[in-house]
Amino acid sequence: MRWLLGAIVLLVIGIVLQLGLLVYAMYVLLGVMLVSRFLAREWIENITVERECSRTSVQIGEKAAVVVTIQNAGRLPVVWLLVEDSVPKQALLQRPPRIALEGKRVAIVQLPARGQKQLLYQVRFLMRGYYQIGPLLVESGDLFGLHRRFQIKTKPHYVLVYPKVLPLTGYDLASRRPIGEVRLTHRLFEDPTRISGVRPYQQGDALNRIHWRATARTGELHCKMYEPSCIAGVTLLLDFHQASYPARGEPHRSELAVTGAASLANAIYQMGQQFGLITNGRDAADRIREEGFRHEFRTRATALGTVEMRGHSDRLNPVIVETRRGPEQLTRILETLARVELSDGLTFSQLVIEATSRLPRDATVVALLADVPPETAIALGSLKRRGYAITALLVMADEDDASNCMGRLLAEGIEVRRIENEEAIASVCSAQLVR
Repeated sequence: MRWLLGAIVLLVIGIVLQLGLLVYAMYVLLGVMLVSRFLAREWIENITVERECSRTSVQIGEKAAVVVTIQNAGRLPVVWLLVEDSVPKQALLQRPPRIALEGKRVAIVQLPARGQKQLLYQVRFLMRGYYQIGPLLVESGDLFGLHRRFQIKTKPHYVLVYPKVLPLTGYDLASRRPIGEVRLTHRLFEDPTRISGVRPYQQGDALNRIHWRATARTGELHCKMYEPSCIAGVTLLLDFHQASYPARGEPHRSELAVTGAASLANAIYQMGQQFGLITNGRDAADRIREEGFRHEFRTRATALGTVEMRGHSDRLNPVIVETRRGPEQLTRILETLARVELSDGLTFSQLVIEATSRLPRDATVVALLADVPPETAIALGSLKRRGYAITALLVMADEDDASNCMGRLLAEGIEVRRIENEEAIASVCSAQLVR
């Protein structure tokens, strides 16, 4: 625009002062500028792009192939076109990186009329998460560099990377006894799989309670006596507040906590018991931009900044997966754990207050903690005094910090186990409880 205004001003001056050479030069310059603007617009408007992503969900270490097809639908050849398929920069710059790229996602191409080109690259996912692939930014312009155009040509794809799930050695599936199982003190519910004895038949007893062998042996009707039901299943409370995870231990410490939660959920699922998840972390899906994609931008930086996922989310409510059974429940929890991110919203003690009404009393509460300030210990102690079965898993704390954290929990009568690495996760269920 400045070039155009300057040329018009010089043209007017040349006409007023009757400077023929200047007038001629300005006519030529205005003609070049108009033709350049037309070509720049024509080239970029006739570009169509399609992206194909081979997978939308993967495991850690697996790859997803991305194929970007760029086509010139116009009748004029495109002299130059700079295309860039965006990927999460933070995931690439983090040490260690969360993703790795193989192939080219940025290229300068020339397209004949009705021609097309392809970009092919692969993304290897090194850590769990929720990653945005795309959209594609296209840049073009005239041959003189007077006009540059930036457009977004495709919507992004999203790839979910599931957390690592480790088999828990020493977890006796045959016994069907979850961590922290507590026997009920009343017999409102009975477990028909556990026979505690035999008694004489009483009027009103159901026929399915009759113990036929004892009846045949004694000649009188006898009925089975069952043990009272036990608290079965687990509700996982995952502390994912930023203050609990110092930068010096990241991302290993938070990833270890997620791996522990996923492994426990998988073990409980294999036992056929109920399980759920409550966390104060942030769901990465809340950061997706569902609107605001403009087709054209003034600068490359503005374009890339607009199309990336939002850096923050205002969500303060806890992320809750209700405690239930079934394979769909395991899928929901693994997907939630894949997307969960550290947040500066609710602290763990506030999470306990918010989630208490959602905690079923017939399931053990397993808290995965990276730090135990006094407020956290008091909140868990309050749950225990209300009758909940509580077990705490302390994730990779330093020796000095671990002693203080464990001391606060033990003072509240809460069972504690430590997770220092993935090997410790595999054996956490066979470890002796610290009392």
